[in-house]
Amino acid sequence: MRILKAIGKWFLIILVILNLAIIVSGRTYIYKGLANTYLKGRSGPSIREFDIFDNREVKAGTEQKWNRSKKYNSKQIPADLMSHFEQMQTGAFVVIKNDSMIHEQYWDGLGPDTRSNSFSMAKSFVGMLTGVALKEGAIKSLDQPVSDFLPEFKEGDNAKLTIRHLLTMSSGINFDEDYVSPFAYPAQAYYGSDLHKLTYGYKVSEEGGKVFKYLSGNTELLGFVLQKATGKTLSEYMSEKIWKPIGAKNDALWSLDAKDGMEKAYCCFNSNAPDFARLGQLYLDSGKWNGQEIIPAEYVAQAVVPAPLNDVDGKKVDNYGYHWWIIPNYKGHYVFYARGILGQYIACIPDQNMVVVRLGSKREKKVMGNHPIDLDYYLDAALQMYSTDN
Repeated sequence: MRILKAIGKWFLIILVILNLAIIVSGRTYIYKGLANTYLKGRSGPSIREFDIFDNREVKAGTEQKWNRSKKYNSKQIPADLMSHFEQMQTGAFVVIKNDSMIHEQYWDGLGPDTRSNSFSMAKSFVGMLTGVALKEGAIKSLDQPVSDFLPEFKEGDNAKLTIRHLLTMSSGINFDEDYVSPFAYPAQAYYGSDLHKLTYGYKVSEEGGKVFKYLSGNTELLGFVLQKATGKTLSEYMSEKIWKPIGAKNDALWSLDAKDGMEKAYCCFNSNAPDFARLGQLYLDSGKWNGQEIIPAEYVAQAVVPAPLNDVDGKKVDNYGYHWWIIPNYKGHYVFYARGILGQYIACIPDQNMVVVRLGSKREKKVMGNHPIDLDYYLDAALQMYSTDN
């Protein structure tokens, strides 16, 4: 009994010390993180927890319904691939072929109108908005200094930072992109309540425009730039310039750091599979929707080819453009795609005139050429069912 009392006493002492350390350090976001992960039986975020954050609506306009292909849902996902779909807790699988819905399937409570988190697919959406701002002259060029919009970057090496550096993930800023540590940028940005204070705490520490390093803070800074350049919130700009013009059916929600605060630009755009597919179709059609230019074709073309950079090992980058991932040769097909940490994908296959959207709750840990191997399951399923050869 004495031993148990002693253990309990030391446990309480340690607990008090840890709480004091959290409060003194100002890292109170850790409480929100614990409350919404381990105390709910999870080790990470959920795809449908947008209600734990303040959100801003991305208003839809008049819906432009997807045409349905004559082959709509005429094929079944191959059994060997279906087992992977189930293991990865797939919630939605949508295939657009020749501008028409050819396949849609839902599981685990998701449906065609169910909102779920895009996670880092939102980075690609911010890349799209950058193209719009460039077209409209809100941004003069991609080589414009970030300091033209953010005075916090006017001094020292920070003054050399350009929009292109942020867009190609080559800023040289010392963001700590660690998805395990509760003290790194991603956890603080996700559960914290002041993105400006957090993000401005990092500085340019290496020459920009040279080395590719995937960092969420780059996208958040790009979001700050867009807000200053356009005079609108990201949600307002997205609604006006993209979401309404492409005929999205449903309002989306973009999670904020606080009430009336800043969008989590690097993640947390909440929508559904059919509406996400419209964004892929927009890039597949070189930035046009129903023949009307939304994003300049030249910008889109540059966005989906590798940026002229090296990776940290000195090898030429062949898998990233302007906030879009690239697979130069996937079984004979060129693929570009947006992706999120729990297996959210919008993949475009130009030679098949195909968009593949997959939403779900798990992603394989293994990667091949910096691409999660579970992406193969969804590309293979779409190609085996609906490629032009079938």
